[in-house]
Amino acid sequence: MTSVYFVRHAQPDFICSDDVTRSLTTEGEKDSKKVAEAFKNIYLDFVISSPYLRSIKTIKQTAEMHGLEIYKDMRFQECDKGNNGNNIEMFRRRWADFDYHEDGGESLISVQERNISALFDVLDAHHDKNIMIGTHGTALSTILNYFDKNFGCDDFLRIIDFMPYVIRLDFEGRKCISKEEILIIEKIFKQ
Repeated sequence: MTSVYFVRHAQPDFICSDDVTRSLTTEGEKDSKKVAEAFKNIYLDFVISSPYLRSIKTIKQTAEMHGLEIYKDMRFQECDKGNNGNNIEMFRRRWADFDYHEDGGESLISVQERNISALFDVLDAHHDKNIMIGTHGTALSTILNYFDKNFGCDDFLRIIDFMPYVIRLDFEGRKCISKEEILIIEKIFKQ
């Protein structure tokens, strides 16, 4: 069995407008220590992340604690949001139609396909290992939807306020056989 621990990043600092280099708030930095605490007794074999700074910073202490390098894969990056793409109306519209995207934005099917492709590559290369993946709310939600078609917009909106959020998915090959929420820290999503 392969266990994958998905870690949605801690609270981002929206003072920085660049999605790739946006870091964490002071509170987010403190909450990253809680992620490391949650992994104190969990053995990890491999760590990979979205290349976005907030994802890397959220898992950095945990990776260091385990003596592991953080590998980066662009396919795990967050959804490219276009014009006015970060609001409840747009979230509902995207979840109602996975092919829909706003001007300059990315459809959920595109996000899902690249994230699942990256995940399958990781599962194939690290069979029967414990893996940590640094990720984002929308990206993670599309992964959860892939393995459970009942996971929809309301579930996405539930976890949008969880920063950081850790969920473990267990796999036999590429088949998800179970999942468990490991850590939930609630913060109000705002931009």
